[in-house]
Amino acid sequence: MNRRLLRLLTGRRTKWLVLGVWLVLLMAGGTLGGRLQSVTQNTAEAYLPGSAEATQVIRLQDKVHKEDGMLAVVSYERRSGITPADRANARQAAANLAHFGAVTGPLTARDGQAMQLLVPITGEGDAVLKAVDTIRHTVERAPPGLDVRVTGPAGGLSDAVKVFGSIDGTLLMVTLAVVVLMLLLTYRSPFLWIVPLVAAGSAYTLSQGVVYLLARAGLTVSGQSTGILAVLVFGAGTDYALLIIARYREELHRHEDKHEAMRLALRRAGPAVLASGATVTVGLLCLLVAELNSTSGLGPVGAAGIVCALAAMTTLLPALLVVLPRGVFWPAVPRFDSAYEEGGHGLWAAVARFVGERQRVIWIGTAVLLGALTLGLMSLKVGPVSNAGQFVGTPDSVAGERVIARHFAAGTGDPAVVIAPTSPGLHDAIANTRGVAQVGRPIAGSGYTQYEATLADPSDSPAARDTVDRLRAAVHPLGGRVGGTTAINVDTQRAAVHDGKVIIPLVLGVVFVILVLLLRAVVAPLLLIGTVVLSFAASLGVCGLVFTHVFGFEGVDSGFPLQIFIFLVALGVDYNIFLLTRVREEARRLGTRRGVLRGLTVTGGVITSAGVVLAATFAALATLPLTGLVEMAFAVAFGVLLDTLVVRSLLVPALACDIGAGLWWPGRLRTAPRRESEPRARASVG
Repeated sequence: MNRRLLRLLTGRRTKWLVLGVWLVLLMAGGTLGGRLQSVTQNTAEAYLPGSAEATQVIRLQDKVHKEDGMLAVVSYERRSGITPADRANARQAAANLAHFGAVTGPLTARDGQAMQLLVPITGEGDAVLKAVDTIRHTVERAPPGLDVRVTGPAGGLSDAVKVFGSIDGTLLMVTLAVVVLMLLLTYRSPFLWIVPLVAAGSAYTLSQGVVYLLARAGLTVSGQSTGILAVLVFGAGTDYALLIIARYREELHRHEDKHEAMRLALRRAGPAVLASGATVTVGLLCLLVAELNSTSGLGPVGAAGIVCALAAMTTLLPALLVVLPRGVFWPAVPRFDSAYEEGGHGLWAAVARFVGERQRVIWIGTAVLLGALTLGLMSLKVGPVSNAGQFVGTPDSVAGERVIARHFAAGTGDPAVVIAPTSPGLHDAIANTRGVAQVGRPIAGSGYTQYEATLADPSDSPAARDTVDRLRAAVHPLGGRVGGTTAINVDTQRAAVHDGKVIIPLVLGVVFVILVLLLRAVVAPLLLIGTVVLSFAASLGVCGLVFTHVFGFEGVDSGFPLQIFIFLVALGVDYNIFLLTRVREEARRLGTRRGVLRGLTVTGGVITSAGVVLAATFAALATLPLTGLVEMAFAVAFGVLLDTLVVRSLLVPALACDIGAGLWWPGRLRTAPRRESEPRARASVG
């Protein structure tokens, strides 16, 4: 880091200037961040790429007629048979809901065990949510034994938005609790934990304001993205704080002046922290090339969070620490000792000796273990997940959807929408498509005709998706397009698969370039990339086994591997950056072999603490009732722990020791004086 900048951040007077600047930023960030919820988007249509066929249908609907709303379906079920009182209740509900528009029904199933009302809702956004609440309140007064649910597109949207609407508050509280607990366990100090928490909280406040501005500029920001924002800022920010504070503690033992100690701590730890933040930021920004708006939107949201966390931990945190006395570390206050030497004993010195004595056995053994875990990929079910499979519990809309599927044509209330230039053969092309149960009346306008096709299978089923493909094949020759909920799901999943094929190689290439520039070598970056990818594959393999055979989940969404790849590869490389930059520093004076073992000894504790904190922070996502977030929580938490405890602690150091000075090829460090011939048992103590 620039020396003038370091003096500014840690100066006796300028530290107050830094605090003043952050106070202004927090006031602005808090004001803007308070409006973030008003610009988040949670509708499926907002996530689709503009080129998707389902998106084209949404646009064409405005040409045929102004389609401003969606359908709510009220399901009634009595297994013993619908009674006259039940029918009277449903007719009264239809009359009470007539102010929404022309209510269809009650329609009675052929088996006489169920009924349904189709309620059109005009408006969008909050208007739909309020309408669904009104419908639920209206129909809840039903005869005993009659099961009544509100489902359909409007009911499903309402349940999803309620979950996403609770993400920020619930997740923030859980995340804060996790971070506080982990900091208390790490520092065992009643005071020190407050400092990184204040810095992380400041970063989160600022990031919310930045994301709000991005949303106002046109970025798609979802409830899921804002939830992940909190986890990223507190998790990554706390990691950076742990590394800087650990190096500051070291320097306090060597320097009497705390300002000088912080300046040197930032000078030595800063490049690794900045490289780590840059790696994660650039990796996330690679998501901008995604076709899915939800995926491309997550990139800048996450990147904004990482940049704000990085800024807070390299400016605000140092200023806060030098304002406070050494006593903030109490009871383990670091005292000035010119003879102080970090490391050389304890747990991580023992781990380093173990690695130095059995390097080849260790790296081969851990590589085989990780390879064996990848076999679990055969159990990982990747593909479209049904509406029911997206929730941990059974919300009202899912229960109602199951009622409709049991007693009516399964696609009732959620039809495919077909729009084409007016043609006499359009109706027959739709009606003759296998999987279409019924074709509605045409709506014409501006030279186009729209039909709604009720599907024979549930709208979220594989059979319904196959029907959409057949419909598209039937109407494309007539210039037609097929949309609706099922088509949206089809286009979403296909775009997710495309994004994975494009973005994963792109991220690997970008991360490799950053590592080459940082380490000034080619072999070391290849080693890090290879081990992190192996760790990612092993983590997905474990997910396949756990999700299928332990949790009993239906599967993972097609976009899941890409999201987990971004988090695990970008964050996993972090810890290896922290290790290898310290190893490089030590190798200059000790040689590569002793430098590796010395670096492992002095960084083992803090990097492990950082990994545990990040894993615990992501685990907070499991408190939310969405299967996708629970899966993400497990995958990232397990993957980070695997990378921290196995890859970074054993596999990478053992491989580095075995490769020796060739690790730095073609850089100058590979020709540094060799000290590899010293006894292995002594090599780890530095």
